[in-house]
Amino acid sequence: MQDWVTEIMEQFGYLGIFLMMALENVFPPIPSEIVLPFGGFMTTNSDLTITGVIIAATFGSLLGAIILYGIGLMLDVEQLEKIIDRWGHILRIKKEDVHRADAWFDKYGYWTVFFCRMVPLIRSLISIPAGMSNMKFIQFLIFTTLGTLIWNVILIMIGATLGSNWDSILGFMDVYSNVVYVLIVIGMLLFVGYYLKKRKERK
Repeated sequence: MQDWVTEIMEQFGYLGIFLMMALENVFPPIPSEIVLPFGGFMTTNSDLTITGVIIAATFGSLLGAIILYGIGLMLDVEQLEKIIDRWGHILRIKKEDVHRADAWFDKYGYWTVFFCRMVPLIRSLISIPAGMSNMKFIQFLIFTTLGTLIWNVILIMIGATLGSNWDSILGFMDVYSNVVYVLIVIGMLLFVGYYLKKRKERK
């Protein structure tokens, strides 16, 4: 995967970076942790500039995010209600649960999108619930752009600073990803526990 990604970037320059970042958002197994640092490294041994790499990577990310946002729009709350009508008794989910989650995302969704754009894997998938909750597109675009820009600038600058040793960042990114995933799982468990407790109290 790494060799294929870097080869495309070397061959097509800014266009390659744009395409890889767009694919990274739609197809998360292509990691931005490879694309961005290598893009930064390319500024040290080619005609590419840091500004150009940041712009290409950011526009590629936004294209991928918009595609997933559109998918989310097609899987809106009404579609989920139809699924729950059919399978809710098996999944033990009620329409009220979906409405509650949708209301939560309406309230905190913008900042969720912003921060999740800096979390590997989730940075791509967060666009789907944003679309499902019918988040206003302009606000979605603003917060997605801000989070994406911070993530891109940091990793591209690291790649440019490390030069030919750009891939040494990959080990650190693995640790960062694992820590974030553990925190997310803990947060989800706490949320589920809190939800079940409140549900029991209502009964």
